[in-house]
Amino acid sequence: MIVGIGTDIVAVERFCAWQTNERIIGRFFHADECRAFKACAGERAREYLAGRFAAKEAFAKALGTGLRGLRLSDICVTNDERGKPVMSLFGSAAASVQKTGAARVFVSISHGGGFALAFVVLE
Repeated sequence: MIVGIGTDIVAVERFCAWQTNERIIGRFFHADECRAFKACAGERAREYLAGRFAAKEAFAKALGTGLRGLRLSDICVTNDERGKPVMSLFGSAAASVQKTGAARVFVSISHGGGFALAFVVLE
């Protein structure tokens, strides 16, 4: 049963300044995301950050609580061996999703036209 859905869209350009700010990257992104981000360059790096940030916002909307009580670095979006995005939850994010009764989290990310879009379903 679906217990929550959320979507978010962000302008990739917004992440130009973030790209070189280690403090912001460490605050909003999980260590695994930070490692993957460092392997990206230029526009791809900005798209990477934008997509992950949109996914975190979409997750908060799926919870129905917004970002209240969540540490964004407790949400980690990586890719499986086939490139499919996978969301892993830790700390505050894991506790929040547990309260909903959801057992699975699905995430989809897309980029185009200078924007990143993410969609999250809690099941």
